[in-house]
Amino acid sequence: MATETQTTTSVSTVTSTDWAAGAIGGFVGSIFFGLIMQYVIPAPMLEMAIPAMYGIEGPALAAGWAIHQFHGVVLGLTYVALVQFGPLREPAKRVGSAIWLGIGYGVVTTVVLAVLVMPVWLTIVGFPMAPSFPNVAVPDTFVSLIGHAVYAVPVALAYALIARD
Repeated sequence: MATETQTTTSVSTVTSTDWAAGAIGGFVGSIFFGLIMQYVIPAPMLEMAIPAMYGIEGPALAAGWAIHQFHGVVLGLTYVALVQFGPLREPAKRVGSAIWLGIGYGVVTTVVLAVLVMPVWLTIVGFPMAPSFPNVAVPDTFVSLIGHAVYAVPVALAYALIARD
């Protein structure tokens, strides 16, 4: 007869340092991705589309940056929650596997947020240049994928370097 052991993680086992690693990694990663958005991804993403998600008419580059940084911190905290409370907890603490987890998280955030959520959100708020749903366009979606991976690797590395036992 086989026995099965189930391990769970309580919210109390996640330290404030773990959360800080996600937030700081998310903030830093967002700077890198923001630079890609500002200088590689064609306008009007950072100065128009992101502010429009919150009802801000653009061009509003400073608002776009602030919102983008906020999103980065929230997604950094989300990464911590995902790895802390799932089967990836131990691999996420190793630098080598963290790089791959970061790339994977970049792919997931691209598919969920850029491909699925953003076109719907922009359409709902009436943004006239909202991408079609699903937002799969070449080369724009590929550049977004690169940007999300560039964002997510610092998140995963910050967590791995701080959350080690």
